[in-house]
Amino acid sequence: MSTLIVKGGTIRGGEITVSGNKNAVLPMIAALMLTDEESVLTNVPDILDVHTMLDIAASLGAEYTFEKNTLRFCCKDVKTHVISRELCSRNRTSILFTAPLLARCGRAELFPPGGDVIGRRRLDGHFYGLTKLGAVMAPGWNSYNFAAVGGLSGRELFLDEASVTATEQILIAAATAKGTTTLYNAACEPHVCDLAAMLNAMGAKISGAGSNTVTIEGVEKLSGCTCHVSGDHIEAGSFLALAAATGTPITINGTPPRHHWMLRRVFERLGWQMTLNPDQIVMAGNQDPVIEADFGGFTPQISDGTWPQYPTDMMSCTIVAATQSRGTVMFFEKMFESRIYFVDRLIGMGANAIVCDPHRVIITGRTQLYGESLSSPDIRAGMAMVIAAFAAQGVSRIGRADVIYRGYEDLAGKLRALGAEVEEA
Repeated sequence: MSTLIVKGGTIRGGEITVSGNKNAVLPMIAALMLTDEESVLTNVPDILDVHTMLDIAASLGAEYTFEKNTLRFCCKDVKTHVISRELCSRNRTSILFTAPLLARCGRAELFPPGGDVIGRRRLDGHFYGLTKLGAVMAPGWNSYNFAAVGGLSGRELFLDEASVTATEQILIAAATAKGTTTLYNAACEPHVCDLAAMLNAMGAKISGAGSNTVTIEGVEKLSGCTCHVSGDHIEAGSFLALAAATGTPITINGTPPRHHWMLRRVFERLGWQMTLNPDQIVMAGNQDPVIEADFGGFTPQISDGTWPQYPTDMMSCTIVAATQSRGTVMFFEKMFESRIYFVDRLIGMGANAIVCDPHRVIITGRTQLYGESLSSPDIRAGMAMVIAAFAAQGVSRIGRADVIYRGYEDLAGKLRALGAEVEEA
């Protein structure tokens, strides 16, 4: 496991370009298994989770080259319908190979997916969607065995929660199913739209992506395609939180400003102003942030939710940024019961924080943070630790940095472009 050694107070600000959307490209790689023709994806982030998905695809028979953020991918023949336990355990999106394996082989055998330990992450939406489309799932706790010998058939589906990965699984499965599938209460995130756009470029007939009702008309065969992965709005938000916490200016290129309307509103509540231009986001430095109370002087609440509400992946970084605003705010993490636990590390650095329960924390700022030895518990909390380290006095050591690299490409290089003094050990 690698370690980041961070000297606090060294961020000067500047300009960066974000990488491709992690949460878009992972399901896109799984969906490329639907066709035996070559496809090309550009702006693919060179991160550990991408390499895991490619390792899984290669184990199934795919061949690829991945250079300079361009992926050339082809799976002419699927050699096996089984994904090993070790490969499945590396990330959450390993489960998304189920649908393409059913389409190509009529069978799929997988093991429980890995990923960040941020609380219970249900798979019920996946199992519901696949079985309602016609897959038969054998009972079992330690492995998942599916069969769809006669293929899948479209129908109306209603998700009991707007799960992103379950929506993606159903889009992939229904793309080549017989008939039409209508999915209600679908997830609307930008990365779901990216997946739908790529499937349509392959010849699928998907309409309504970006809304909570999506219609998929099954087609007999999909072809190869060339697609560009959109910029990662969570990476952009993370660097905006870094700039806010350190009081430095930043200009961010490579992400659609429309993906940041809710983020801008939340940052305004915390006292920071930014400008969303057509081709970039600009945050000025040396702001004096004051948390905006609710009408009547009540303590405001920042909570996450399904798109277009505030993304759960932004909560950790925003909590750290809030320690550098004057005033009090409550954060309500509704989606995962373990994401808030990293706040104990912030308290050890000097943050004025009260953890109310597994879902809620009260932050009062502004407080001076101090360098500390830390460990990255998950991707987003790890990035939050990086932000805290740069806002702190002294030197911090952040262990398990590999966890952060699962979601952030060339993190140290981008930090150095902003003036940071950071070493990798």
